[in-house]
Amino acid sequence: MKRIKIADILKTATVGQELNVKGWVRAFRSNRFIQLNDGSTINNLQAVVDFEKFDEALLKKITTGAAISLTGKIVASEGSGQAIELFVETIEILGEANPDDVQKTVMQPKKHSLEFLREQAHLRFRTNLFGTVFRVRHAVAYSIHKFFNDRGFFYLHTPIITGSDAEGAGEMFHVTNFNLDNIPKNEDGTVNYKDDFFEKPVNLTVSGQLEAELGAMALGQVYTFGPTFRAENSNTSRHLAEFWMIEPEVAFSDLNDNMDLAEAMLKYICQYVMENCPDDIAFLNEREKAEQTQKPASERSELTLIERLNFVINNDFKRITYTEAINVLVNSAHYKKKKFKYDVSWGTDLQSEHERYLVEKEFNSPVIITNYPASFKAFYMRRDDNCEAGKETVAAMDILFPGIGEMVGGSQREERLDVLKEKCAAFGIHEEDLWWYLDTRKFGTAPHAGFGLGFERMVMFVTGMTNIRDVIPFPRTPGNAEF
Repeated sequence: MKRIKIADILKTATVGQELNVKGWVRAFRSNRFIQLNDGSTINNLQAVVDFEKFDEALLKKITTGAAISLTGKIVASEGSGQAIELFVETIEILGEANPDDVQKTVMQPKKHSLEFLREQAHLRFRTNLFGTVFRVRHAVAYSIHKFFNDRGFFYLHTPIITGSDAEGAGEMFHVTNFNLDNIPKNEDGTVNYKDDFFEKPVNLTVSGQLEAELGAMALGQVYTFGPTFRAENSNTSRHLAEFWMIEPEVAFSDLNDNMDLAEAMLKYICQYVMENCPDDIAFLNEREKAEQTQKPASERSELTLIERLNFVINNDFKRITYTEAINVLVNSAHYKKKKFKYDVSWGTDLQSEHERYLVEKEFNSPVIITNYPASFKAFYMRRDDNCEAGKETVAAMDILFPGIGEMVGGSQREERLDVLKEKCAAFGIHEEDLWWYLDTRKFGTAPHAGFGLGFERMVMFVTGMTNIRDVIPFPRTPGNAEF
């Protein structure tokens, strides 16, 4: 008999239907009621066992965490909590789980700290919370691919190993096949990269943007969705050494087109998850509400998870320039009463507290801030025309969300070769290192734009999880490369 997933049984099974189900035991009460889960849904299937029909030795093997196969008939449930249940005819033990061993793991049926769950990341998928998080993570990923595919974008795989530093930060992981105990050196003591695999210094990528621009200038509109790496020695709840990025690039597109695309994408993701993961989102919403009651009133979120998702879906994103944002903040009662930890002035980057104030207090909607000072934005961002003296700005944009701050960063790209060369010089970037990037401005250059979305940050938003290590299966952080 062919196995049927529990998600499908709970949706479509009818009373009297005979079927086979396989899964892991969540609980076995009174040697009569098995709670079975196979990962396809947060909901368990209740299976009823007539213990007099089965050997006692077999029943003793039905322990929490054990993998079993059941065949039987669907019946109307006589108890509360479920409409149907499976009346068991046959039981097969597929994999035993020793109760003494289970007691030492996150599979033990009780509440565990997130820190303990991270220590057993190989088992935390078995818990309700992480089963939910990773089903939602899948839905977010699928919605992104569907969004771009349905709009005629081409999925481009950009290199993981690269000789460029798109961000200019320099905090990258080096890639080599040298024997680190015997690195070949030149006469002046520098590393002789000619003996290395690529014959030059290379790194793990921090972004696929520059290569995606090359694709966009031929295919029109492309997007990347791949792993990126940062060698920052940071242990905050927002940083990983390995994470995933989505980076669309669009030819014949300006800053306004870029904002329209990003807003549509973010709304689409939230709507897709709400429609396709209702049980998981409801569980996460209730979990967050319970967590909020344990916090001081001053630290509680004003919106529930579901309210935040609807906040994005139902509100037009407010669009303001950086200069307008600074003026709003400086003239706010919050600023005048010195409630901001960080000062506000033109020419400095906004802090998370400023971004959240604009979203949650001033405009009560997601906010897109544009035209930032060139001094703290990347070299590839297009210089704005007609800038005020001493206030050079670029056609950049950041999208701010409630509770999290910056969600998306992007810009119109500098398509003018002469200006791009000037900016490379100003940033200390050698033209020979990016000859291929500059080359595209010689052959049919055109306005184009794109943005980056940190995938894990988006998953944090739609799940309500507050630590980025809890939305990626196996987090890579300083001193941690387990599993």
